Amino acid sequence: MNQIKIIAGYFLKVTLRSKALAAIYIVWLLLVLFAAFTGYRTYADRNALLTSFQQQARQSWEANPDKHPHRMAHFGSFAFRLKHPLSMFDYGMESYTGNAVFLEAHRQNTVNFSEAGFSTGLLRFGEISLSMLIQVILPLILFFLGFNAISQQRENGTLKILLSQGAGFRALIWGNSLGLMLIALLFLLPVVLAAALQLACTTLPADSFVSLRSICLAFFFLAYLWLVSTVAICISAGSGDSRASLLKLLGIWLLMAIVLPKTLQAIGSALHPAPGKIEFDTAVEKEVLQIGDSHNPDDPHFKHLKDSVLKANHVDSVQQLPFNYSGFQMREGERLSAEVYNNRLQQLYNVYEQQNNISCYATFINPLLGIKNISMALSGTDFNSYRHFQNAAEVYRYNLAQTMNELQMKYIGNVKTAHDKPQIIGKEHWTGFPDFHYSYQSMASVTAQQTLAVIAMFGWFILSFVLIYFTAANAKAI
Repeated sequence: MNQIKIIAGYFLKVTLRSKALAAIYIVWLLLVLFAAFTGYRTYADRNALLTSFQQQARQSWEANPDKHPHRMAHFGSFAFRLKHPLSMFDYGMESYTGNAVFLEAHRQNTVNFSEAGFSTGLLRFGEISLSMLIQVILPLILFFLGFNAISQQRENGTLKILLSQGAGFRALIWGNSLGLMLIALLFLLPVVLAAALQLACTTLPADSFVSLRSICLAFFFLAYLWLVSTVAICISAGSGDSRASLLKLLGIWLLMAIVLPKTLQAIGSALHPAPGKIEFDTAVEKEVLQIGDSHNPDDPHFKHLKDSVLKANHVDSVQQLPFNYSGFQMREGERLSAEVYNNRLQQLYNVYEQQNNISCYATFINPLLGIKNISMALSGTDFNSYRHFQNAAEVYRYNLAQTMNELQMKYIGNVKTAHDKPQIIGKEHWTGFPDFHYSYQSMASVTAQQTLAVIAMFGWFILSFVLIYFTAANAKAI
C-alpha cells in the first residue's frame, strides 16, 4: 500500500505540473459552465412555458358553456409533459420525443412539438450536456493524460529501475490508476457543483426523487471513470511505446463513442423495421372500421349491439331505454377504438424494444452504452420515460371521453321533446373533471427497466480489477 500511495502521489504531482493540464482544465470549466447554463435555461423556460400552456388549456376547458357532453368530448384537452429536474444534467431523448399531445374522443394523437422538429440538421451532431461531458469528453481527456504513464518509463529506462527497487507491475498499475482516478475526480468536481447549483435554483417536485436518483448517478459515474482510468493505465503498461499506447486508446474511444453506437442503431433499424406514422394510423383506422363504426347507424356490429340492448331491457325501441342509447353506443365505440389502438401501439413498442435490445445487450461490449442508458433513465429522459407519459396521457384521454359519454347516457334523453330531458347539461359537470397531472416514474420502475445495464456496469467494474491483475502478470520491463 505504501508503494501504491507513493506511485499515485508521483503521478498526481507530475500531471498537475503539466502546462497541458491547465489549458485542458480551463477549456473543461468553460464547457461545464456552458452546459450547466444552457441546461438550466432550457429546463426553466420549457417548464414555465408548458405550465402556462397547461393552465390555458384548463381555462379553455372550464370556459365552455352549458352544452351537449359529446361536444365536450370532441372539444378535448391537452396534456403537456414537464421535464424532470435531472434533465438539466442529461438531455437524453428529450429533443426528439415531443412534449404535448391533444386529447380528444375516438382518436389517439401522437406526442408532438419536439425540439428536433423545429431545429436544423445540426441537432444530429448532439447537444452539450453535463452528462455528455462525463460520458464522452472526460474519457478522452483521461486517455490523453494517462497514455504514457508507464510506457514512457519503459522508453526512458526508469521502469527497470523501479522494478529492481521492489515495485512490481501490480503496484505500478494500481498506483497510476488511482492517480488518474484522482485527476478524474478533479474534473468531476465542477460538474457536481454545477449540477447542485442547477437543482438549488429549481423547485423540485415531490415525486421526482432527485436525491436518490443523484446518488445512484454519482455511484455509476464513479464506477465508469474508474474503469476508464484502469483501461488507460493497463493499455500504457501493455504497450511497447507511448505512440502505440495513444493510438490504441484513441481507437477504443472512437469505437466506444462513435462507431458502435451508430452501427448498432443502423443494425437495429435494419433487423426490426418499424412502420411510419401514416402506415400505423392507416392500420388502426382500417381495423377499427372492420370492427364497427359507432357513428354509422347501419353498421352491422352496432346494429347487433342495439338489438341486444333492446332485448336485454325488454323494450322495442331506443326511445324506451332508461338511458341515452347514443351515449351508450359512443362509449362502446370508444372502448373498441382504444383497444385497437393500444394493441397496435403495443406491437409498435415491441418493435422499438427489439431495436433497443441490440444496444442494451451491447452494453456488455461497450460500457459507454451502459452508463448512457442508466444516466438517461435516472434523469427521466429515456424512451421508457416518454412511453410512461404517453400511456398516462392515453389513460386520461380515455377517462375523459368515457366520462362525457356516461354523462350523455345519464342526463340526455332519447327523444327531443319539450317534456323530456334537455339536450344540454350544466358546465359544472366538466369543470369538476380533474386536470391532467403527470407523475414521474418511481425508482423501482426505473431500476427494473435498466436491470441489464446495471448488471453490465457491475460486470465492467469487476472486470477492471481482473484487467489490472492480468496486465500485471503479462507486462514486461522492455
